[in-house]
Amino acid sequence: MTETPNPKCGCGAVEMEVVGGPIMSTECLCTSCRTAADLFEALPEAPRLRAATGGTRMEMYRKDRVRCLKGAANLREHRLNGKTKTRRVVATCCKTPIFLDFTDGHWIDLYGLLWPEDSLPPLQMRTMVGDMEAPANTLPDDAPNYKTHSAGFFLRLIWAWAAMGFRHPKIDYVKGALDVRS
Repeated sequence: MTETPNPKCGCGAVEMEVVGGPIMSTECLCTSCRTAADLFEALPEAPRLRAATGGTRMEMYRKDRVRCLKGAANLREHRLNGKTKTRRVVATCCKTPIFLDFTDGHWIDLYGLLWPEDSLPPLQMRTMVGDMEAPANTLPDDAPNYKTHSAGFFLRLIWAWAAMGFRHPKIDYVKGALDVRS
């Protein structure tokens, strides 16, 4: 059973299931996440993805603990370039970003906007603040602000991977690419 409400897109047509708690709750300020947020927020009627800091809130889960309960036909992927193994998945029904998938990895990052605000796990860290143009000292001190990914970040990922038996599950229910021109 899930411990938190099932994450959903803005209109409710896409519903994900998460089992247990996240590996970690982060806010990413890397250039790629900020670029993708700009693209997605510019789609017609799209929700705001970025936090007030400019970062993107993410709940990192093991792939074997996440599944799409309904609405998979609405999911489309977007890659920032043709070489990246990272894809971001958006619900076409309401333009809600759903998750970021490191296709060769064992985890996915579900976007924080999928949870009602009062049920979102507490922020544990901000990563990649070194990519910011403004000084990182302008960020709130409600969580550690790391210039890059911290050792703790990688240790949590490795621990989760070991708990999965070092498997790399594939997410195969996303079909097709997102048209970012619409």
